[in-house]
Formats: sequence, C-alpha cells, structure tokens
Amino acid sequence: MKLILRHALLSGRIDRIAIALSGLCVAHCFATAVILGLLASAGGMFDSPIFHEAGLVLAILLGAVALGHGALVHGYMMPAAIGSLGLGVMAGALTMDHGLQEGVYTLIGVGILALGHDLNHRAGR
Repeated sequence: MKLILRHALLSGRIDRIAIALSGLCVAHCFATAVILGLLASAGGMFDSPIFHEAGLVLAILLGAVALGHGALVHGYMMPAAIGSLGLGVMAGALTMDHGLQEGVYTLIGVGILALGHDLNHRAGR
C-alpha cells in the first residue's frame, strides 16, 4: 500500500485524481443547484449537508497531500501556495450554513485548488 501511494505521488497521479475530484465537485454542485433543485424529491438526498461536507473533507485531505508532496519533490512553492488558498476557501465553506453562499465559496475554492493541482502537475514534469 505504501509503495502504491509513493508511486502515485511520484508519477503525478494524485494530482490528476485531485483535478478529477475537483471536476466532480463542480459537476455535483451544478447538478445539485440546477438539475436536482428542480426535482425536489431527489434533490433532498444529494443536497444533504453531510454528502457535501464529506466530499469537501476528502478533497481537502487529498489536496493537502498532493500539494505538499509536490512541493517537497520539485521544490516549487507557488503551486502549493495557490492550492493552499483554495483549500482555505474550501475549509471556510465548511463553516457556513448549507446554502447558496456556501456553494459559491466551495466552487471558488475548488477552482483555485484545481489551478494549484494543475501547476503542481506541470512543475513535476
């Protein structure tokens, strides 16, 4: 398991997974707000705060691991600094009541984090 994680970190796979997770987060937020908002019966399940909070916590942990590892391996701090700003915005969104404002801050944080992951991936090449 340790070898698999090390290989994933060294090959940049963690950054690619984190970018994909960011994209899934955006798709989830969009789908919840627009599509499932129209379908109130199904919207209640996916709009649950615990679903959103668990996803954010997972994204924050994965992001911190990938960005920290990248900074240690390639030595560039800018990707980690930009990604950390996104992580902070996402963590701040966790403190808000579930609603529009929280969703907006989450999307902003996810976008900034995705930029940090992209820079981290490019720096590792």
